[in-house]
Amino acid sequence: MSVSRALPTAEATERLGHEIALVARPGTAILLEGELGAGKTTLARAIIRSLSGGTETEVPSPTFTLVQTYEDGRMPVAHADLYRIGDGSEVGELGLTDLARTHLLIIEWPDRLPAPLFEDVLTIRLDGMGESRRAVLHASGAWVQALDRLESIAKFLPRAGFGEAKRNFLEGDASFRRYERLDRGGQSFVLMDMAARPDGPPVKNGKPYSAIAHLAEDIRAVLAVNGYLESLGYSAPHTYAHDTVCGLAVIEDLGSQVYGRMMLAGADMSEPMATAILLLADMAERDWPDHVPVPGGGTHPVPLYDREALSIETELLLDWYWPFLTGREVPRPDRESFCEVWSEFLPLTQPTDRTWVLRDFHSPNLLWLPEREGLRRVGLIDTQDCVLGHPAYDVAALLRDARVDVPFDVAEDLLEYYCAAREPDPQFDKNEFRRAFALLSVQRATKILGIFARLSRRDGKHGYIRHMPRVSRYLERDLAHPDLARLRDWYDRHLPANLRASAA
Repeated sequence: MSVSRALPTAEATERLGHEIALVARPGTAILLEGELGAGKTTLARAIIRSLSGGTETEVPSPTFTLVQTYEDGRMPVAHADLYRIGDGSEVGELGLTDLARTHLLIIEWPDRLPAPLFEDVLTIRLDGMGESRRAVLHASGAWVQALDRLESIAKFLPRAGFGEAKRNFLEGDASFRRYERLDRGGQSFVLMDMAARPDGPPVKNGKPYSAIAHLAEDIRAVLAVNGYLESLGYSAPHTYAHDTVCGLAVIEDLGSQVYGRMMLAGADMSEPMATAILLLADMAERDWPDHVPVPGGGTHPVPLYDREALSIETELLLDWYWPFLTGREVPRPDRESFCEVWSEFLPLTQPTDRTWVLRDFHSPNLLWLPEREGLRRVGLIDTQDCVLGHPAYDVAALLRDARVDVPFDVAEDLLEYYCAAREPDPQFDKNEFRRAFALLSVQRATKILGIFARLSRRDGKHGYIRHMPRVSRYLERDLAHPDLARLRDWYDRHLPANLRASAA
């Protein structure tokens, strides 16, 4: 894929560098071509400064050092200038191949490379005189999709009325979605970049995992679910502009008072947590549709959180966590016994009256909005995987948070608070709900252990390992429910707590 950009000023060159930094990833390379004075170092400096978080970062030309590394920014960067390389054999001494595994590589004068060394490459050819230049960008490997998204965004923002907005990186999650914060005239918005998810390989009955687990396929799910929640008075982000074909939207910025950050900072969470519990109790009392309108036309189906979806999620433990823990694949008899015991319990997760289950109703996706009133003080994001299921699931997601500690005594008080809020409903059965809470907490912990192992083993995101002991403690706690003895017996025999503790 190739695109061309006119760069009439030095500022335009710097803006291009800033855009590239927004989609750059470690383990990829940017090759800068052009004659002396073409602006290669200016562009490299803009990329590095953007990744370092400020224009004050000192970025000297590596003409004499040959390679300069930057370790303290959003990602590690290695900037190489090969102008003084006389023989391609000298490149091997610079360690670029090793740096390519962990850093974003930016290489000036790449024609000195002895041969193509990298698969995921963005080559930028700069031509022109003075400040006015033209850049031709050619992508290969992982950069193809990144460059395509850059071009789609560059066309979308002016149409949406945000062409002059300042774009800044916004921390995302473990998914395929990407976010930016837009500053337009001092007001903040969020750009959501969610290209349609390609189907993965079939894993069961000819269907990919995402289809079985009912994961959102594109941005239509976000816009539809958020829009309906907003119509009911909940604080889901408002949509200001969207392009469902390109998978782009400008949505409301709910701020930065994220529950998880507040917890880690030691904030008093009693009111935010209690309000989140009351919000879930309120949701449980409503009648929820199985289809909702999509802005611009059409409808989005809200699927049932059925046994097939819950089951395929539990099997992530066998596919990823078991090998992570033991170093070997799960034996077939153990897999069969696992699926058999779960098949006995999953019917208990299927209530007659279902509510919308957001699935990730936890600290990274809840924001505290104290300037609003009532339940609107809880901001809701990451809603696209919404399903119709048991209301206990989201209560378990909140009180058994995988990323921050929710002390068991605090969680117990909040669980009782939820039950008290629901007890006026004659259809509410407290004992059934608490059993479902324990069962769905075990299901969720089982799934998350598999997901965290997958993020480490497959995606190289090893930071999630530190959360495994917490999730394991939750698993142990809720397996103690007397009605889950058969499940507890399987875990005690195959993945006991002392074995799980060794994963840390």
